[in-house]
This record gives sequence, structure tokens and C-alpha cells, in this order.
Amino acid sequence: MAGHDVVGDGWRKSSASTAGDCVEVYIGMEQVHVRDTKDRQEGLLTFTHKEWQAFLTGVRLGEFNLPSAAPETG
Repeated sequence: MAGHDVVGDGWRKSSASTAGDCVEVYIGMEQVHVRDTKDRQEGLLTFTHKEWQAFLTGVRLGEFNLPSAAPETG
């Protein structure tokens, strides 16, 4: 499992992130906030702890994996 880097003020991002292709997460006492690293001043996505846990469970189960590329035909 990838670790995380502290971005500042409690924000974290995955150590597997590449330059410009990542999001940051802030886990607060009652909510979890997610923002785009390319535009930190733009809006946040906000989740309850229960919603965030459900999302993480889905990620671990592979429910959000990108589809495989279809084989080329012809």
C-alpha cells in the first residue's frame, strides 16, 4: 500500500502521485475533504467518515478500477 506525504496544514497526498496528477485529502474530526492539487483554491469535495470509509472499501475491493483496454480489431 502506498504511503502519503504531508502537504501542509494536515492535507495529505499519496506518495504514488505524480507531478500534477493527484488529489489531496484532509481527514477532519467529522468530515473528509478532497481537493485537486492543480487548483487548491477551487471547490472541495466533502464526505462524512462513513461515506469515506465506504469509498475506501470499494477501492480495496477493486470496484473503481479503470476498465481494461478493449483489444484492437481489424
